[in-house]
Amino acid sequence: MNILSNWLRAYVPNIAVDDRQLADDLTLRGIAVEGVHDLGPGNGALFEMDITTNRVDAMNHYGIAREAAAIYDLPLIPLDTALPAAVPAARPFPVAIEAPELCGRFTARVLRGVTIAPSAGRVAETFALIGSKPISNAVDASNFVLQGMGHPTHAFDLDKIDGGIIVRLARKGERLRLLDGSERTLEADDLVVADHAKALGLAGVMGGWDSMITAETKNILVEAAWFDPACVRRSSRRHGLHTDASHRFERGADFNACATANALVARLILQYGGAPEGDLTDVVIPAVAARTADRRPIALSLGQVRRHLGATLDDLPNRSALTAELVRQYLTALGCELTRADSGDAFAVKLPSWRLDLEREIDLVEEVARVYGYNRFADTLPTALPVTAHPLAAAEHAVRTRLLALGYSEAISSSFASETDGAAFGSAARGTVALENPLSEEARLLRPSLAPGMIAMLAHNLNRDVREVRLFEQGTVFTGSAEVVTESPRLSLGLTGEPAATRLHNARDAGIYELKGVIESLLQGFAASADSLSASAAEALTFSPDAPAWIEPGRGGTALLAGKPIACFGELAVTEREARKVRQPVFLAELDLELLYALPLRRATAHELSRFQAVERDFSFTFADAIQWQTIADAVESLAISELTRLTPVEIFRDAKSTAVPAGHYALLLRCVFQSNQRTLREDELAQWSSQLIAALGALGAVLRT
Repeated sequence: MNILSNWLRAYVPNIAVDDRQLADDLTLRGIAVEGVHDLGPGNGALFEMDITTNRVDAMNHYGIAREAAAIYDLPLIPLDTALPAAVPAARPFPVAIEAPELCGRFTARVLRGVTIAPSAGRVAETFALIGSKPISNAVDASNFVLQGMGHPTHAFDLDKIDGGIIVRLARKGERLRLLDGSERTLEADDLVVADHAKALGLAGVMGGWDSMITAETKNILVEAAWFDPACVRRSSRRHGLHTDASHRFERGADFNACATANALVARLILQYGGAPEGDLTDVVIPAVAARTADRRPIALSLGQVRRHLGATLDDLPNRSALTAELVRQYLTALGCELTRADSGDAFAVKLPSWRLDLEREIDLVEEVARVYGYNRFADTLPTALPVTAHPLAAAEHAVRTRLLALGYSEAISSSFASETDGAAFGSAARGTVALENPLSEEARLLRPSLAPGMIAMLAHNLNRDVREVRLFEQGTVFTGSAEVVTESPRLSLGLTGEPAATRLHNARDAGIYELKGVIESLLQGFAASADSLSASAAEALTFSPDAPAWIEPGRGGTALLAGKPIACFGELAVTEREARKVRQPVFLAELDLELLYALPLRRATAHELSRFQAVERDFSFTFADAIQWQTIADAVESLAISELTRLTPVEIFRDAKSTAVPAGHYALLLRCVFQSNQRTLREDELAQWSSQLIAALGALGAVLRT
């Protein structure tokens, strides 16, 4: 909703801070300001507010001004409800409530000799700033009061009312034409405001066409009432009508605001001429008043306030800043009435009629914390229970940090899956878990894999023109049956986009090898065993071309750790991609975190940098296609040359014409870096190591290219 800062300052005129600081202070107290827009000199700012559904009292300017007055300990200007002298009436306007459990209060005021005209002055200026559409002075008066103090009202053309007002349940099949021009067929549990002949409006939702204000209207009946939230919600949903009035009535309007709102609307209408006739008709149902405006006081202990809220940044030695005077100040400013109990540090708190969300002592404690400011409490851990980190917290943090550093963003998908996804991504051996009462056909199973959710998130981004996406999700998968459910932690990786070719991989394969590299990088952070925390688990990884059915054949594989599959990765099968209408290749990986987290975290070690010059040597070999990189790396490692600090494949080359490189072979450019920590290397040593390397790779069938 839109709130004007100048209107707030009219109710609390001595606010010393500027509009942006006011917005920040309100937000810190739970009255969220999502946007601040300067309206120009003299007009203040427009606040875009996000008010939670339980705070219907703050869905207006006066309610938010009350919050500001409590924050800054300033007086709140009372609403002016004074009216011109009334013309005597022969009798009070007749109002009968035939559904007392659904209408707890109804006020009616007769205005004679009014003038219907376009709104001018403050109302017109305010509507222009807020962005509301003016209609006429009588209708605008109701809307202005709704924005101002929050209680819905309605104005009827008095001359179109037969007899008096009756608040009753509709007759099944009764027809009612509403202000929006639509004609509704009512049900027997719809509450209507009617006269002695017909229904005049759907109570708490919208007024009727037959009694609306027109340019010919001379006499008006102003109504302000309290309607049961459940009844208004039921009618609003049934007829597909969500109005400003129903929004507030559904959440619990202020029972005591009826007379005030009625007077404020009448006051605005009478500025254009006319006079009130007789006294205000005010029909109150005591039973409803007892459960809303006249609720029993709540006991509040100062000791409980301090126990729940703990230390503040303003505490003095042996003295809490949360004093009895401060608690009284905050709660009184919010509308509570406090009576000191005999025990000295306890109060009996009478609740304001506009705060139906306050029900227990802990609610009042929260109000004290909210107005005081959550940012003013000290950061302390509770002492009643020991606080320990989750056993897997460090491992999860290490995985998350590594993936974020690699450019992946964390995401969360649904825990449910369809039966189609269960068949495609689940395992018949492990089984799937069906729900007894699924939310929809697309959520009949607990997910057996994170892959379907990852595909959906990638597709969501692609459908919104985000062409390059890298996501990861740490979550739980479910296998077994409805009787026995097994939960397992998994990590899902997903990427799509337009990868560029490298010297080692073409563009088509880059996504597959990126996922393989990410898996190796993750295992770099874990030790191979508890006995050797400096050795990386990645060194024990091997890879198999086997992959699940949802991976395109020949376009993925499985990572094995000590012979056990720890991850599968590759390009999503074309059939699965087309079924989800994804037009570009998608690459996925799923890791078994249970197996990964069984490994200890690797201990980070640092070595002194060498002060001696490093030497690079490049070698170009021709290998048969059957020779894999791991075989090459193992052969070089077997030489045990301690000065060989780095071995890097720089470029792979294949010759389609088989002139430079024979068919079935590839050329590999290797870069070796030699360096010693004790001395400068000699040329004869480099020549000897180069010869050893050439001989070791020659044993694999490699041919040195010159």
